[in-house]
Amino acid sequence: MLGRTASSLFWMSRYHERAQNITRLLEVAYRGAIMSHSGQEHGTHWTFALANTGSEAGYREKYDELQLRHVMSYMIFSKDNPTSIRSCLELARNNARAVRTGITAELWEAINTTWIEFAEANPQSITQDKLPDFLAWVNQRAHLFRGALLNTILRDDGYFFSQLGNFVERADNTARILDTQYWALLPDNDIVDDGAMERYHWSAILRALGGRRSYRFAYPNSRLKAHNIAEFLILRTEMPRSLAHCYDWIAETAEDLAQFYGSREPSLDLAADLSRELSEKQMREIYQMGLHDFLNDFIGKNNAFARQLSEDYNFA
Repeated sequence: MLGRTASSLFWMSRYHERAQNITRLLEVAYRGAIMSHSGQEHGTHWTFALANTGSEAGYREKYDELQLRHVMSYMIFSKDNPTSIRSCLELARNNARAVRTGITAELWEAINTTWIEFAEANPQSITQDKLPDFLAWVNQRAHLFRGALLNTILRDDGYFFSQLGNFVERADNTARILDTQYWALLPDNDIVDDGAMERYHWSAILRALGGRRSYRFAYPNSRLKAHNIAEFLILRTEMPRSLAHCYDWIAETAEDLAQFYGSREPSLDLAADLSRELSEKQMREIYQMGLHDFLNDFIGKNNAFARQLSEDYNFA
């Protein structure tokens, strides 16, 4: 496979995963804002979404206040924001179009139709009361993309590069959300009797990562606790957005790719090392190292894997 083809498949999946991740963050922020007793559009709710997408600095350069209509415009429809949903869906579609003959009709239709319908949406018509339905639509289209990918693509190198893009992006998103909120996940917070602020941040983290309900299944006899949430989202492989789960997939897929090509590239060893490191870690060790330091280290290693993969397979 040509390097530019591998790159397009990798980034097609990364951008679609990113669009869904941004959607989840906006859903959490919107839910927090409407449930706030003060009715604020200013405060922690929108900052949570902006900070976790790395968009806060760009937003503040353009707007003076945190307001719903401004956040929605910037995070959903802005052409100038590289992490807006619009930018992600457009880039995913452009990458898919570059490899149109190498993906199935079902996958192309899922990607292309999503972009066309999104581009036709009138931002002025997405009022506050219509916003949840619009975000739910974007989320459903992301699931359709994943379903088409998993159910129609031949298990060859194209599939492997697509999967690697998806899980590299997912791991990055989980780690960044945990890192921006790491102070809420320190074990000292469990000593406090579930203060309102801690409960809000714990619930927001779980909802942003699609784990609010599954946390209850994983810890059926436990209330929300900082230690358990951190363990759930870092080390529990049954949680599909945990760091350990992502790197189980990445390491296995990198191994499949090596077998497919009959050569072992350096990126495979990076993936295997990080997967093994996560499987052997305990939360006690992570807290001793420092949760913030651990997450920063993980983000760096995840980025290093993505860079090495692009070098190994000559991404354009």
